[in-house]
Amino acid sequence: MTGAKWHKSTYSGANGGSCVEVASNLPSVVFVRDTKDRDGGSLRFNPQAWQAFVAQLPEQH
Repeated sequence: MTGAKWHKSTYSGANGGSCVEVASNLPSVVFVRDTKDRDGGSLRFNPQAWQAFVAQLPEQH
């Protein structure tokens, strides 16, 4: 995860509760972690799988 630049998901609410952070700046991997437990580990996706997942999310209004 060296060089990962984390950002809070735009799908996370403003209530400080169920938030995730995503690091998608690396060429061959996307990391996702729980904002409340940053040292608790992360999920790892290849960029194509992550894009397929994000494409299935409903539009935010």
